[in-house]
Amino acid sequence: MARLTGKRARMYVAVSSGGTATPLAYQAQWTLSSATDTFEGTAFEDNNKTWFAGLPDASGTFSGFLDDATSQTYTASRDGQPRNMYLYPNTGDPSKYFFGSAIFDFAVTVPNNGMATVSGTWKAAGDIIRVP
Repeated sequence: MARLTGKRARMYVAVSSGGTATPLAYQAQWTLSSATDTFEGTAFEDNNKTWFAGLPDASGTFSGFLDDATSQTYTASRDGQPRNMYLYPNTGDPSKYFFGSAIFDFAVTVPNNGMATVSGTWKAAGDIIRVP
């Protein structure tokens, strides 16, 4: 197992629902969070709290610099349709990635003293799978 930097990371998102995912331009960061619901099931006379696992979740964020030549993430956030998505931690080894279908939110920040940025969140619309 190699340690990685984000230098060669990449996020791909389909422009349309069911379409082919293409790279998001000028992205600088993506995250993937996987958390499992837990439910307390502590009963009388238990010596400590007892927890039970529910379903796992998958969600994340993305951020980078605004590219006015594409409306890829804006469109994905406006129609409410899931999009194919791929997350590559290192495109130098394209055999290792996460993929699935997600629903997107989108935000633009344009300061008067810096770069215009785009950011957003995504939530799984089905299984998010790690390959291999």
